[in-house]
Amino acid sequence: MPAVDLVIAAAVAFLAGVVNSIAGGGSLILFPTLVALGLPTIAANVTNSVAQWPGYLGGVAGFRREYVGQRGRLLRFGSVALLGGTAGSVLLLTTPSDAFDVVVPVLVLLATLLLAVQPVLTRRLQDEEGAPRRDPAWVYLALFAATVYGGYFGGALGVILVGVLGIALHRLKLANALKSALSAITATVTVVVFGLFGDVHWDVVAVAAPTSLLGGFVGARIATRIPVTPCAS
Repeated sequence: MPAVDLVIAAAVAFLAGVVNSIAGGGSLILFPTLVALGLPTIAANVTNSVAQWPGYLGGVAGFRREYVGQRGRLLRFGSVALLGGTAGSVLLLTTPSDAFDVVVPVLVLLATLLLAVQPVLTRRLQDEEGAPRRDPAWVYLALFAATVYGGYFGGALGVILVGVLGIALHRLKLANALKSALSAITATVTVVVFGLFGDVHWDVVAVAAPTSLLGGFVGARIATRIPVTPCAS
């Protein structure tokens, strides 16, 4: 890839990392950019997944204070994300590329619609006094389905996870922090699977991964400072 295109990819990856930590949806920025720069759709998808992986780690580092006392929940939800991410990434690599080309416009449209309703969803998922301490059983199935989607494509995965976790836990800040952790686990699976078996463009990863890491950390720090309830006028 030409040097100018690599600079563009690095800049967009930083923005995607910020967006992923704050709300989710960074793939909807980086993936189409890589396609526009000339990568085939599946190659762009797997390269996008690998390049954004450090950004999720940056997000986890930025949310570290929110994870205090959540070890058990992280282990349970993380195991589900591990299984779902593996299933989704294997599904991508074992289905024909023509099938992905057909379904990806639908996935992009779905993810865009999810991003459009994300502000409304966030307002409805305010932190509540006396939030339930036990996780409802349905949340595990929902998280598995979401992370399968994340391993396969991943656009707006963060929005889906925040919605699921916010409804289940009634704690928006915690849901946002857990979203970053589960996204990081799903992304780690895709790095391993796509790195071994996918058509990853490593020159893009080399420049985009560091900026994604920085963007993820910056976005997480911004997210922890955003009030979960509207300020009184």
